[in-house]
Amino acid sequence: MEVVLVLRRKKNTDKVRVQALLDKGLDVRIVPGWSHLATILALYRMARQDRPDVLVAHGFSEHLWGRYAGLLANVPRLVHVEHNSRERYSTWQLWQARWLAKHTAAIVGVSEGVRDALIQRGFPSDRCIAIPNGIELERFQKADQIAWSDRKAGIIMASRFARQKDQRTLVNALQLLKREDLQPPLAFAGLGKSRLIKKTQQQVQDAGLQSQVEFLGQVHELHLTLMQHQIFVLSTHYEGMPLALVEAMAAGCACIATDVVGVHGVIDNEINGLLVPENDAQALATAISRLIQNPGLAKKLGTAARHKACELYSLAGMHQRYESLLLGLK
Repeated sequence: MEVVLVLRRKKNTDKVRVQALLDKGLDVRIVPGWSHLATILALYRMARQDRPDVLVAHGFSEHLWGRYAGLLANVPRLVHVEHNSRERYSTWQLWQARWLAKHTAAIVGVSEGVRDALIQRGFPSDRCIAIPNGIELERFQKADQIAWSDRKAGIIMASRFARQKDQRTLVNALQLLKREDLQPPLAFAGLGKSRLIKKTQQQVQDAGLQSQVEFLGQVHELHLTLMQHQIFVLSTHYEGMPLALVEAMAAGCACIATDVVGVHGVIDNEINGLLVPENDAQALATAISRLIQNPGLAKKLGTAARHKACELYSLAGMHQRYESLLLGLK
């Protein structure tokens, strides 16, 4: 397949990352992002010139503008990829997406949970499929060589600071554990909105947890950091396909995650991890306490998590499923 990667210019478009893609030999093009109409017109002109067989439109709300351009340019096959289970559709946007679905060959959810959410929103079930996002498992090859006792007996949560994530409940859980004389170290890996980072830092300070909590910022070799920890927590409000959780599983961490759409099907409760209710600091504290005080259970869950990640979530497997989909479109 000849592939062209088209990116919509935004305020945070990273020239360094774009150049890195170009250096890999990818045909990368940037279209205007200052208005939806400008995006559609630029894509339309590009499609009219290149005459692609398939246009794959990723993400919200780009999948709307991409498919409008594809329809105008008479691209024979359109594909919509949905990345989250709670996209911020307005009534008007949802109507447009449902109308475009009639002209779309396939609608891909990046997890079974996202596919289910699409169907619940009224998208045609016969066109909705799930292709779970994959990870580079090769980076985690050494996970089996690291003894459990050599890992940090602490917690790491790797995610951006955004409204979707729930660092607040994890800090509250840590405060509850301190009252029980359990003081595991916690590392937050990731950046995000500075307002939310400062808010979490203030929460940590108000709770007197400064000696336990570390803010690592952006971690470029995250796989190495994950393999150094025993426990991974994903405290969240909703997910699409939680890749940070899958990477923690591949790293052999004992994982605790919020029981929300997107996490369903990734973690099997009490088999390869623990699930806790949303916004429930006490339940999260109890789960963390179980793993800290029962290292045998934690190691068992971590081993099972790694096995599942290696079996189901390889990048190569994801590529194969997309390739089969695109080549098989009618």
